[in-house]
Amino acid sequence: MSSDIYAKPDLSKKVRYSRKEDGAEWEQREVDIYESADAGGGPQTQNPPSVQKGSFRCATLGLRVLCLLMLAGIIILSICYAFNKSENQTLHAEYNKLNHVYNDTKKNYTELQDELQGTKTNLTQLQSSYDKLSKNHSQLQEEVKRLKEKIEEKCPDRWTRFGSSCYFKSTERKTWSESRRDCQDKGADLVMINSKEEQEFINELNMRGESWIGLRAKQTSGGYEWEWVDGSALRETFWGTGYGNPSSGYYGVCCDHYGKWRQSLEYNNHKYVYRTFMCEK
Repeated sequence: MSSDIYAKPDLSKKVRYSRKEDGAEWEQREVDIYESADAGGGPQTQNPPSVQKGSFRCATLGLRVLCLLMLAGIIILSICYAFNKSENQTLHAEYNKLNHVYNDTKKNYTELQDELQGTKTNLTQLQSSYDKLSKNHSQLQEEVKRLKEKIEEKCPDRWTRFGSSCYFKSTERKTWSESRRDCQDKGADLVMINSKEEQEFINELNMRGESWIGLRAKQTSGGYEWEWVDGSALRETFWGTGYGNPSSGYYGVCCDHYGKWRQSLEYNNHKYVYRTFMCEK
């Protein structure tokens, strides 16, 4: 067996093979495996039989078409990717914009909620204030009605109406204390002057004379102060020049020839001072 492997090949042998062309019967042929060494300079193989060129052309054409299709697919996919990337960027920008709008809207909504709550609180307070004002309005209406009835009420004989009060000018002369007692017996008190208009009316009613009015000097912890007979403080004063300093035993008098107040003692130089007086009710 080993001698056959290393034996010199027989170049004169031929090989038999069969092939079939275009539906013909199988054809058997013999070909030389090697040509003579002298002819080729060494061992040479015989050229294989020719294969139909149409089959290779179809395969090549199919491969080219497949490559073109693959190339077209790659191009289309690239275009789609670029388009989708651009669209995705646009959508992302729109999303950021919408998210910003949403955050602003949410912030505005929260602020509006706070304002609404504040408005509700203010509304409650306004409603409470309105209720109080309505109540005060009703009370004021009742007061106006009462004052109107009082104004329209006819003053007694020898009494003169001014505003909502009736005034009486005495013809008798008495001390300040006696004058006040006389007014109280008539259901009134000595006159109290609280406005410029009332001062002018009293001055005319007094007919330029001097009469006691309901003003007196009262002692306090800090000295003496003027007050009206009902205990109220003075709103306006109409003192004449050199008058207005309260002291013990002083009472108010109206009116001098300038239509101003002056002060006088009820008891002076060991005798009582008598004057006319004016009442108000």
